[in-house]
Amino acid sequence: MASESGFVHLHVHTEYSMLDGAARIGELLDEAQRVGQNAMAITDHGYLFGAYDFYAQARKRGIKPIIGVEAYVTPGTSRFDQNRVRWGEAHQASDDVSARGAYTHMTLLSRSTEGMHNLFRLGSLASIEGQMGKWPRMDRELISRYSEGLIATSGCPSSEIQTRLRLGHDAEALRAAGELQDIFGKDNFYIELMDHGLEIERRTIKGLLNIAEQIGAPLVATNDLHYTKKDDAHAHEVLLAVQSGSTLDEPTYDNGGSRFAFSGDGYYVKTAEEMRRTWSELPEACDNTLLIAERCEVEFPTDANYMPRFPVPDGEDENSWFIKEVERGLHKRYPDGIPDDVRRQADYETGVIVQLGFSGYFLVVADFIEWAKNQGIRVGPGRGSAAGSMASYAMGITELDPLRHGLIFERFLNPERVSWPDVDVDFDERRRGEVIRYVTEKYGDDRVAQIVTYGTIKAKQALKDSSRVLGLPFAMGEKLTKAMPPAVMGKDITLSGIYNPDDPRYPEAEEFRQVVQADPEAQRVLETARGLENLKRQWGVHAAGVIMSSEPLLDIIPIMKRPQDGAIITQFDYPTSEGLGLIKMDFLGLRNLTILDDALRNIVANGKDPIELEDIPLDDPATYQLLGSGNTLGVFQLDGGPMRALLRQMRPDNFEDISAVIALYRPGPMGMNSHTNYALRKTGLQEITPIHPELAEPLADVLDGTYGLIVYQEQVQKAAQVLAGYSLGQADLLRRAMGKKKKEILEKEFIPFQAGMRERGYSDPAIQAVWDTLVPFAGYAFNKAHSAGYGVVAYWTAFLKANYPTEYMAGLLTSVRDDKDKSALYLNECRRMGITVLPPDVNSSDALFTAVGADIRFGLTAVRNVGANVVAEIVKARQEKGDFTSFTDFLDKVPAVVCNKRTIESLIKSGAFDSLGHARRALLLVHEQAVDSVIGVKRKEAEGQFDLFADLGGADEGPSFAVQVPEVPDWDKKQRLAFEREMLGLYVSDHPLSGLEHVLSAAADVPIATLMADEDRPDGSTVLVAGLITSLQRKMSKQGNPWAAVTLEDMAGSVEIMFFGETYLAYSTVLAEDAVIVVRGRVRRRDDTMQLQAMEVSLPDVSAVADAPVVVTLPESRATVPVVDRLREVLHTHPGVSEVHLRLTRPGRATVVRLDPGLRVERSPALYGDLKALLGPSCLASSVAAPVG
Repeated sequence: MASESGFVHLHVHTEYSMLDGAARIGELLDEAQRVGQNAMAITDHGYLFGAYDFYAQARKRGIKPIIGVEAYVTPGTSRFDQNRVRWGEAHQASDDVSARGAYTHMTLLSRSTEGMHNLFRLGSLASIEGQMGKWPRMDRELISRYSEGLIATSGCPSSEIQTRLRLGHDAEALRAAGELQDIFGKDNFYIELMDHGLEIERRTIKGLLNIAEQIGAPLVATNDLHYTKKDDAHAHEVLLAVQSGSTLDEPTYDNGGSRFAFSGDGYYVKTAEEMRRTWSELPEACDNTLLIAERCEVEFPTDANYMPRFPVPDGEDENSWFIKEVERGLHKRYPDGIPDDVRRQADYETGVIVQLGFSGYFLVVADFIEWAKNQGIRVGPGRGSAAGSMASYAMGITELDPLRHGLIFERFLNPERVSWPDVDVDFDERRRGEVIRYVTEKYGDDRVAQIVTYGTIKAKQALKDSSRVLGLPFAMGEKLTKAMPPAVMGKDITLSGIYNPDDPRYPEAEEFRQVVQADPEAQRVLETARGLENLKRQWGVHAAGVIMSSEPLLDIIPIMKRPQDGAIITQFDYPTSEGLGLIKMDFLGLRNLTILDDALRNIVANGKDPIELEDIPLDDPATYQLLGSGNTLGVFQLDGGPMRALLRQMRPDNFEDISAVIALYRPGPMGMNSHTNYALRKTGLQEITPIHPELAEPLADVLDGTYGLIVYQEQVQKAAQVLAGYSLGQADLLRRAMGKKKKEILEKEFIPFQAGMRERGYSDPAIQAVWDTLVPFAGYAFNKAHSAGYGVVAYWTAFLKANYPTEYMAGLLTSVRDDKDKSALYLNECRRMGITVLPPDVNSSDALFTAVGADIRFGLTAVRNVGANVVAEIVKARQEKGDFTSFTDFLDKVPAVVCNKRTIESLIKSGAFDSLGHARRALLLVHEQAVDSVIGVKRKEAEGQFDLFADLGGADEGPSFAVQVPEVPDWDKKQRLAFEREMLGLYVSDHPLSGLEHVLSAAADVPIATLMADEDRPDGSTVLVAGLITSLQRKMSKQGNPWAAVTLEDMAGSVEIMFFGETYLAYSTVLAEDAVIVVRGRVRRRDDTMQLQAMEVSLPDVSAVADAPVVVTLPESRATVPVVDRLREVLHTHPGVSEVHLRLTRPGRATVVRLDPGLRVERSPALYGDLKALLGPSCLASSVAAPVG
C-alpha cells in the first residue's frame, strides 16, 4: 500500500519542452531527491526528446523514472483534419489559448515497457500523420490502437474535457471522458486535478468531480511543473518571453495584452506536504500518485543490436560473403599478386571483424558507396580512422593503401576496446541526398531516419536574450558579450565559469566582471541570463548522421516528420540512439568533391582528354611547385593565409608533407610550435634531435618520416609497441588514457609502460624522456588516417589547379557563386594566375561558370534577378535555334518566360548582350519597349494566330517585330563597373583598384579577405586594412551624435567599418565613396560576423610603381646573419623585377643598403605576407632613402 504522506509529480515539463520548460533534468531530479520523492514522471509537450536522458539520470539517483508525454489530442476529430476546431453547435472558440487550435492536451504515462513503446508509436505517428504547424496530434483511433500498457489522465485546463466544461458542454465532456475510459480501461484512466490558484481551474473542479463520480474514475492531483524551484519563476517568465519575442513590460494575455506568461509562481517541485495541504479535502488524489508510481515500471534495453541485415546470395551468410568480398577486392587492388604483408593484414582484419560481428556493417557501407560510384556520384577517398583498414581498402570503402601510408587498423577497430565501427563517407554535396534515398529504399523507409540535434542557449545568447527581454537597449547585450573572453576552439566560457576561480579561463574574464560590477543593469542581465544558460532552445537535424535499423524504428525509439520536407527524424539524439543498439552512418556532403567533379567535366567540355582522379600520380612536379609557392588559394585544407605561409616555409615535395601539414596546422601542434619545427627540420634549418640518445635507433622507423617529431596518434601507438611491447590495441588504449591528461590515470598507466621499457633494457632517464614527450603529444596528435585521406583530396585539388587551372577555377567559382566575398577572392586569384574571367554572355554562357579555352566565362545564374528556369530556357533556345545574332533575334528565339523587363535589364547591365554588338546604355534605353512588343507577339503565337499563316506558307522568315537600337555613346568605365557589381555582386571585366594592388598590399597588414576568414583573430585586436570605399552611410545617434558605416573593399574582399565619436569627426571629410584609404581599426565580432571600429585613417602613396624598390625595415639589433640569410631565402622564392633595399634602424638614425644587386623580387601579397610573417608587420617601409653601395 502506498504511503499516505508522500507524493509523486506526474505532470512535469523539462527543458525538452523547448522555450517552455525551464527545468534542467539534473537539477529537477536533485530537487526531487532533496524533498524525499523517490519517483517522478516526465511529460514534455508532444515529443519524447528527453525520455531516455530523464530515465538514465533518474536511475543514477535511485529515483524511479515514469516515462510520459503531455499529448496533443484532436477533440473528437481526425488527426488528418487540418482545420481549426470550433466547439459545439454554436461553433464556439475555446477560452484557452492552447485549445483554440486543432488540439487539446492529455497526459499519458507508461505503465510498462510495452506501454512505453506504444507511447513512442503514438508520439511518432502523431508527428508523421497528424502534424499541424508545430503540433504533433493524435486522435481517438490512433490512441485506441496503441493504448495497451498506458495510463491516461484527463489533462490540464487545455484538455478536451475541461474545455467542454468551461463552454457549458457538460454532456459532451462526460461522453469524452467515458470514451477515453473505454479506450484505456477503468483502472487506467484518471481525472486529473490541478490548483495553481487560477480561475480557469476553479471553474471546472466541480464538473471534473461529477464526471469522476458518474464514470467511476479515480482522481489524481498534479502540479503543472515547468521549473525546479519557486525562485525560478522569473527565469521561466523570461524564457516564455524569448519564445514569443516579447519584453517583460508588455502586458500579458490575462491583462489584455499578447504576451504569454504563467499566472503565479507555483509551477515548481512542490513538497508532498504542500500538495497534500492543497488537496486536503481529496487526499485520495495525492494517494493515487503513489499508486500510479508503483504500477509504472519500464526498462530501456541497452544490449540490443539493430544492425541492418545485408541481403546476401543463397547459401551465404554475412560473414562468408564479407570474406569473399574482401578477397575479390584484394585481387582487384593487386592484379599482379597480393603481397605477403597485405595478405597477413587482410586475414587478421577479417578475423577480427567477423569475431566482433561487424561483417554486415562493412557490406552495407561498401554497397552504398559502390552504388554511388555507379551513379556517377563523386565519393571521397577516405575520412577518419576507417582509412587504416585493409578490408576497407579492398572493398572500395576507402582509396588509401593503409600499409603504404603507415596507417593502423587498431586506431579504427580495437579488439581490446569493442565499439561499433564509425565510417564517415564524403559525397558530392549536391547528390548526398540521392545516396540517403537509396539506403532508405533498400532497407525500408520505416527503418532509416536522420538524427535530431538539440540547440542550447549558450552564454552569449543568454545575455543578449535577457537584455532584450528586460527591455534594455541593444547596446547592453553587445557590451556584455564583447566583454567576455573570446571563444577557444568554438567554445565560450560559461557564466558560472566567469565567477569560478577554479575555472582555467577565470583570469581572462576580468574585464567582464568589472563591466558587470560597475553597472546595476548589467547585473540584472547577468542574473537573468544564468536562468537561461544551457536550456534547450530548439531542435535541428544532424549534418550527416543517418540511423539505419534492422527493425522498424517505431518499435525502438520515437521518430518524427520534419514539416518542411517530410524527412523522418529521430526524436533521440545520436548518443542515445547508439546506446539503444541503433547504428549511425555518416553521409557527409563535401563541397570540394563537387568542385572536383565540376572541374573534371570542365576538362572534357573544354576539349581536353578526360582524367580519373584515382590515376593521378602523387609525385607530380607542377603540383609540388604550386604547393611550395604557397599559391594554394582554393586548394582543399590548404588555402588559409597562415597555411600558405607555412607551405612556403616548408616547401613540400612528397605526399607525406601534405598529410603532415594538415595534421600540424591546428591549435595544439601550433601551440607547441610543431608546425614551424617541422618546416625548419625539413629545410635543414633545425637539427633533428632524438627524444633520448638511447631511443634514436629504436624509434627511427616511427619518427624519421616526420623529422623526429610526433605528428600522428599512430606514432604514439607504434612507439608504445616498439619500446614497451604493447600490442597496437593496448597502445590505442594507452593513447586514449594519455589524452585525458588526468594525473591519477597517467600515474596508473605509467607503471606498465615503465615496466615494459625496463624489461627491454631502457634506462629510467630514457623512459622518462619518452613518457614526457608522448603524454602532451597524445592529447593533440592527429589521426593520420584522416589527414592522409584529406591529404589525397588536397593533392587532387592542387594537381588540378596546377595542371588544369582554368577548368579548376571555373569549378571553384561555381561552388561559391552565392558567396559574394569568396567569389571576389577567387576572381582576384584568377587575375593573379593570368586567367581572364569574362562577363556573362547569352551566346557563350551556360548556367554555371565554364572554361572556354584559357578563359572562364561567367554563368548566367550568377546574374541578379535571372532565375535558373530562365537560364535553362535561354540555353535551350540557343541549342535548338542557333546563336543569337542580335537583340531582336534573342527576344524572338527565347520563350515568353524570359521576356521579363527586370530580367532583360539585369542581363544588359551585366554585359550579357555585349557580343551582339550593342552598347549597354543603348539597349537599356529600348528594352522596355522591346519587351512590350515581343510579349504581344508571343501571346498571339501562343493563341495560335500565327500558326494558320505558317501552315499556309505565308509566314515571314524573320521575327514578327523589330527593335531599333539607337547609336549612343556607352557608359564610362566607372558606370559600367558599378552596374556589373550591382548585377553580379562583384567587379568582373575590370576593378577600380587595378594597378594599385602592390600599393594596397604594402599599406595593409593583411588583405581584407584573409582578415574576414580569420576565425582566430581575437575580438578587440587591431589591424591595418586598405581599399576603396564602396558604400558610405552617414547617420545620427539617438543622442544626436554623427557617425558613419563604411564598406571598404580591396581586390578580394570587403569589410564594414564603423566610425564613431572623435574618430568620425576627425576623418569625416576624408570619407567619400570611391576614395582609396588606409584604416587602422579594432576588430569587433558580432555573432558570426566581423566589423572594424575605426581608430585612424590615412591615404596610401598611390604614386608607387611596380618596379620601385621593395624596402624592408629592420632594427640593426635584429640584423643577424641567420635572420638576413632567412630573409634572402624568402626573397628568392618571389623572383621579379624590383630591387630590394634593407633599411637598418637605430634610435635617431636609419641606413638603407641594397641587399644584393642581383636579387630582384615580384611585389605581391604573397611576398608581403612572408616578409611580415618573418620580420613583423612594421618591416615594410613607406619611404626610400638613397641606398649605400
